[in-house]
Amino acid sequence: LEMPKDELPNHNCIKHLRSVVQQQQTRIAELEKTSAEHKHQLAEQVGPMEQTQLLNVGGSPQKRASLMVYPPTSLTRWVNSLQPARVTRWGGMISTPDAVLQAVIKRSLVESGCPTSIINELIENAHERNWPQGLATLETRQMNRRYYENYVAKRIPGKQAVVVMACENQHMGEDMVLEPGLVMIFAHGVEEI
Repeated sequence: LEMPKDELPNHNCIKHLRSVVQQQQTRIAELEKTSAEHKHQLAEQVGPMEQTQLLNVGGSPQKRASLMVYPPTSLTRWVNSLQPARVTRWGGMISTPDAVLQAVIKRSLVESGCPTSIINELIENAHERNWPQGLATLETRQMNRRYYENYVAKRIPGKQAVVVMACENQHMGEDMVLEPGLVMIFAHGVEEI
């Protein structure tokens, strides 16, 4: 830091550095949010593009077969059909849902058109024992809470729960997402955007 000599006796490096770091953290949060919004917009555009590709492949059976085998077409269609959600109370997260609550969420996933190939995995990923490192314990969740606003979350219809799909949250880093996605269930505080 450069400063005039006459200000040096009253200068507090710690306070100055703290303000610089806070400005940087604010800027990083803004950039992460912008990045999340761009990922979300891209995901919304990719679904129709995949469908168009499938229709326009033409004569090559190999190409057509490879596109049909690649599951994100149905996955992307399902993810795009869900309403974007905002969680207003991250502290209300239920990290150890019981079997009854998991069954209720599973039924909602089925009714929403979730591809059957991933339903059981998503339900398993509703419990903290399967969560990635950045969500694994209450302590890490409390430390990382400021990052949660950057999740692209979709509401599980009619429930106080969201899915955080890996395909929409690559910007979050490996320690914050899980393939194919996470189910987060809340006591309250889930709103559709």
